[in-house]
Amino acid sequence: MFRPFPGVPPHAYWRGWPEVRQDMHVGRPLLLALVLAGIPAGLLWWALAPRAEFQVTDLGPVAVGTPSGELRIGDDAVLVLVLIGLGLLAGAFAWRLRRGRGVGMLVVLALGTSLAALVAWQTGELLAPSPSEAELAVVGARLSTGLVLGSLPGLAAAPFAALLVYLGCVLVAADDGLGRVGRDDAVPGGYTAVPPGA
Repeated sequence: MFRPFPGVPPHAYWRGWPEVRQDMHVGRPLLLALVLAGIPAGLLWWALAPRAEFQVTDLGPVAVGTPSGELRIGDDAVLVLVLIGLGLLAGAFAWRLRRGRGVGMLVVLALGTSLAALVAWQTGELLAPSPSEAELAVVGARLSTGLVLGSLPGLAAAPFAALLVYLGCVLVAADDGLGRVGRDDAVPGGYTAVPPGA
């Protein structure tokens, strides 16, 4: 039989799998929104990432100007910064969903931001593909380098930032129940209670 520990308010106890399911149910719209947010994130990467231009000559492609030797690193860095921004916003928004503050929301947040990062990556590469062999064969054509992610671990920036913000909010929450509302066993004041013997 369940017995609350002395000094620990009943609403601070975790209800287990039913609570996880409720969190994931509340987080479903957030999951969809995060996946769709990957599209504007990819557009932002495409707009901000550095690219080099070159002109096709009889001797092959010749760079226009003096492109940076660390162009690919710059492309990766821009995407990582965009994903960090997306993750920070996602974590803060998820914390505002007071009906789903729990383990299930962490799962939704991690999965949603991971999928958003994948969508952003593919969107950017789709909008700025590398020149094809046919384009490189046209003498006089002026082309630009495509977007290619060189470091796949950079995609982890979004879920890392999102979970960091969410868990940071958990640590500073004054209420042991995380200020959660809307649970089946809710009591006045936004607290929840677990009945003895549950």
